[in-house]
Amino acid sequence: MTTAPTIDGLRAETGEDAVPAVTRPAVRRPNRSFVHGLLTNRKATFGAGVVLLFIALALLAPVLAPGDPMRITGAIGEEPSAAHWLGTTAKGQDVLALTLHGARSSLFVGFTVGILATVLGVGVGLASAFFGKVVDEVLSLVTNVFLLVPSLPLLVILAAFLPPGLTTVILVLVLTGWAGSARVLRSQALSIKAKDYVAAAQVSGERPWRIMVAEILPNMASIVMGTLLGCVIGAIGAQAGLEFLGLGDISRVSWGTNLYWAGNEGALMTGAWWVFVPSGFAIAAVAFALAMINYAVDEVTNPRLRKVKHAGRTGRREEGRA
Repeated sequence: MTTAPTIDGLRAETGEDAVPAVTRPAVRRPNRSFVHGLLTNRKATFGAGVVLLFIALALLAPVLAPGDPMRITGAIGEEPSAAHWLGTTAKGQDVLALTLHGARSSLFVGFTVGILATVLGVGVGLASAFFGKVVDEVLSLVTNVFLLVPSLPLLVILAAFLPPGLTTVILVLVLTGWAGSARVLRSQALSIKAKDYVAAAQVSGERPWRIMVAEILPNMASIVMGTLLGCVIGAIGAQAGLEFLGLGDISRVSWGTNLYWAGNEGALMTGAWWVFVPSGFAIAAVAFALAMINYAVDEVTNPRLRKVKHAGRTGRREEGRA
């Protein structure tokens, strides 16, 4: 009959105290198939292709339509022709040049506002969820104030009283576009904060900023990406709306100012559809493409949507075999 070695025996053999090692719970990192899922998703690839096409056209605008896009190059109100593919405005400006150069400003504002609003929302949401107590109360109060104030009147008031310019438009859109994302990200961060690996990181003495950035934020990648895409869509539409109302910098060419001048020059009343349709179509196309990418993100990260999609494919296969 053998006897189990005692603690004293282990100490004598090893020469040190045999203390069980405390292992830290494994951190749950984002699924590596997320990027692969987006690359193989038809909605994501279609949306990304459309967005990249508009970005390429915006970058190549000085090459495709060199010179000042606001200069007079043709007859007044000329319909689309070989000389002017999208016709001319009531001033004789080339609509194609205005549309291409307008993409530079609209896309720049959209993505800049989307990134800044998302960063601000992520910072407020993470800080509110992680620190709690007084910090959570103060940040939640500020967030609720921005959520309760109607966004359109606030946009109009800020844009009317601040000096006109691209910086003002970006500032106004960021101030009015971060609160919703902060509320969503705070809820998700609170859920992740309750996980074991976050508690282990706190007990091990890691700094708060590292826990938020390295432990919590990576597990919110899909929500952050969806928030970013939503902010970009909202920023492009909001900028066009402000400039259509004449509250932007009307001396700068953008899709919104193109619509503003089309309305002022009576393009809709005179039936000059070629003046306002290109800019309106560009806004709708970019928003639709970003929405497709956003839907693809939900489809890749949401198990229920994946099950529905798989069930639909299985049903079609069975019908084909029958």
